[in-house]
Amino acid sequence: MLRLTWVQPEDLIGHELRQAAQDGREPSAVAARWRAAGGPEAPLTAGASPRPASPYLRLLATDLLDELADLPSALADDEPTDLARITSLCPDWPVATGGRAAHPARLEAAWLGRAVGCLLGKPVEKLPLTAIRDLARATGNWPLTGYFTARGVPGELLARHPWNRRSAATSLAENIDGMPEDDDLNYPLLNLLVLQRHGRAFTTTDVARVWLDELPAGRTFTAERVAYRNLLSGLEPPLTARRHNPFREWIGALIRADVHGWTNPGDPAAAAGQAHRDATLTHTANGVYAAMFTAAVIATAATGDHDVHACLRTGLTVVPPRSRLARAVRRAVRLARDHTDFDTVVDLLHDTYAATHHWVHAVPNTALIAAALTHADGDFTGSVRRAVSGGWDTDSNGATAGSVAALLAGSPRALPEHWTAPLKNRLATSVGDFHGAGFDTLARLTHLEATRP
Repeated sequence: MLRLTWVQPEDLIGHELRQAAQDGREPSAVAARWRAAGGPEAPLTAGASPRPASPYLRLLATDLLDELADLPSALADDEPTDLARITSLCPDWPVATGGRAAHPARLEAAWLGRAVGCLLGKPVEKLPLTAIRDLARATGNWPLTGYFTARGVPGELLARHPWNRRSAATSLAENIDGMPEDDDLNYPLLNLLVLQRHGRAFTTTDVARVWLDELPAGRTFTAERVAYRNLLSGLEPPLTARRHNPFREWIGALIRADVHGWTNPGDPAAAAGQAHRDATLTHTANGVYAAMFTAAVIATAATGDHDVHACLRTGLTVVPPRSRLARAVRRAVRLARDHTDFDTVVDLLHDTYAATHHWVHAVPNTALIAAALTHADGDFTGSVRRAVSGGWDTDSNGATAGSVAALLAGSPRALPEHWTAPLKNRLATSVGDFHGAGFDTLARLTHLEATRP
């Protein structure tokens, strides 16, 4: 039987109960009704429970999702989604400058850095932190200095902690032959298409149109899949992000943010505005802030005029300061400054978030990215290996850290060849006509959009 992931009410309700507890609602009465009826907890790693629910449980889950949506939030005033309200809460919102175009070489480095970080994290995505450490140590690759490999890993350890089954065939060191397809690269490509077709004044509806034209539904996950379903049901943004979407504060909008920063160098306000229009198709509140933060960090890094610490500080100026995301990032940066051993930083972050947040949630993952960049002082290898070694959404975190650090490096030649050579300047994707494109070509196309009036 087909178990469609990320959209079935009986699989969504457990995630929505957790989301409600995090965003200031009181879900205990609804949770009690669900459990009294025999409703299951949310699937831990997969998007669907192994067995379908009864028709009664499915109907109950649908009704309870609606009830949860109507509950008031104690955090609503500190965590709005509307851009005007966000800016009103940000006393240091950056002044719009108009920016300037980044050099194509810097943009090529950014595309490459994003791919390298993603590729490094792919085989260990979904694995627990202890498994990542054990697998790397078994091959003498800890701290990480190169891509993961199965060569030399004891069979017992591989059996206990199998690689991500979709990725191992293309992302272990012995198997890499160009950059394999991944949603962390597909979404920047989609946003490049958005800019090509609609310019930088695009609307959220324009993003939706491009998705329906170019993004196969089977290539979407979590919040993106729910929003896609909502579009096909006739809903329009921003309702697409809210209707039965417990993943609206997860990491999906963050991984789409790079192009908004790349095309607005020196103008973090414009980058954050673009990221907001993109993100609100699928996300709300902290899920949107994560995208805005990332876009502003990247816009600041893209000029080559600032160190990573100034970039991160600028990123925080577009995030409501009392939001959960802002507080998490500030704490992560402090931890990275206070501890010389990054494993200690990671352990403290996991102690704070692992028990309460899904491994794809935007809050802990954004905090980890900020900690990795801070602790590595923006160094490329140091940043990507720290971001991936911290666990959670390893390929997404590695991709974003790699993009930022590569921009700071400034050129493809500044990135170590042992990271970039296996990519062979070739990207696989199901998006548009980009399959097989080189990173140099993508940089030229991005530069064109950054300089278009």
